[in-house]
Amino acid sequence: MSALRVISRYYDGCSAGDVEGMLSTLHPDVVHYFLAPNVGSAPVAGAEHLARYWRKVTGMIAATWIIDAIVESGNDAVIEWTMMWTPPETGEQVATRGSEWFTFTDGRISEIRSYYQQRNESTELDGFPYTQRGYSTLATPASAIHIPAGAAQ
Repeated sequence: MSALRVISRYYDGCSAGDVEGMLSTLHPDVVHYFLAPNVGSAPVAGAEHLARYWRKVTGMIAATWIIDAIVESGNDAVIEWTMMWTPPETGEQVATRGSEWFTFTDGRISEIRSYYQQRNESTELDGFPYTQRGYSTLATPASAIHIPAGAAQ
């Protein structure tokens, strides 16, 4: 299975809070590293722990993750993504843009290194032509390569 398919299934599981769906994509010894000083920047280790972590996060902020671009090489893939979510402080949906490096072992995700800044307002590259390049936007929560499971098509 391609890295895009595995990561899409993982993100669809994250977005739905589907622990079993996430577990089907994760190596038992997975470690997810986060960029500090974001809230919750300590690494999360173990497939079960990571899946339950994302179920909790999704429930708190109504998050949906969308893959916007991917580069695959050997046992690694690097993606750009958008997380549509609702900060409890504002109640207004925002889009957080980020990148992640995935490493695979035996066809499952064994390491994730996440690079983004989570703020209560939308964050993105200034002047980047997101719509023209097929990336997701608040108005169109799907990209040219990933329509989240359960999204209206």
